[in-house]
Amino acid sequence: MEYVYNGRVLQIADAHTHIYPKKIADKAVHAVGDFYHIPMTCGGTAEDLLASGEQIGTQSYLVCSVATKPEQAASITNFIAEACREHPQFVGLGAYHQDVEDPEGLLASVKTLGLYGIKLHSDFQRCNIDDPKLMPVYKMLCELDLCVLFHMGDDRYDFSSPARLVRVLEKYPHLRCIAAHFGGYQRWKEAKACLAGAGENLYFDTSSSLAFLGKEQAEEMIYTFGPDRMLFGTDFPMWSHADELQRFLSLSLPDTAVDAILSKNFQQFFKKNV
Repeated sequence: MEYVYNGRVLQIADAHTHIYPKKIADKAVHAVGDFYHIPMTCGGTAEDLLASGEQIGTQSYLVCSVATKPEQAASITNFIAEACREHPQFVGLGAYHQDVEDPEGLLASVKTLGLYGIKLHSDFQRCNIDDPKLMPVYKMLCELDLCVLFHMGDDRYDFSSPARLVRVLEKYPHLRCIAAHFGGYQRWKEAKACLAGAGENLYFDTSSSLAFLGKEQAEEMIYTFGPDRMLFGTDFPMWSHADELQRFLSLSLPDTAVDAILSKNFQQFFKKNV
């Protein structure tokens, strides 16, 4: 279907989603809900994602999953790659864990499989994003022209604080990365103070934030970071596409900013048409 807003057909790309194999999808979704104390109403399979996205005419999806143990990283990466082969509208990220035995081999596999980078969720993985053991990984990502999607924030922990990302980007300013959740879930004031202008290849996504940020605060952060650096993301299955798009369109943004955030920035970052 097409989504028409103010007489215009919107092009929509979702820059933050999670999918799981069918046999563990329900368990994984409920585990995430328990971690954040948020009721989960969406399923976690690729088919569930597509059904939700089709309600608003989503045309492209960034898909990933998190390795909570080092031995999971390769199998999750292969699962995501297979999902991308089955669904050409998917753009995939491999999984990474700070304790994998062969970082070079895993990242080479990510590249060979046609994936665009990796996902790190430091709160699940219990590792600071500026941990010294991750610094060689960021260097390899730059060399391979791969990106990293960082889970950011959460005021219960300091693993992925905005200040830690600043330290990473001071060392690797060319690292192509997305700071999820407006740069810091539940740490938005700190994110705004730390991350504006922090890296020439630093982007942000709107996921798991619009339900909590006030309208004025969300708009202020978008203009602080720059509408040309923002990506629309749902964090599915945390939230449905219909609900997240409604929250986004309730902001008072000009059409140019709406189009940039919903699709054009996605195309630029991933060098892929929506």
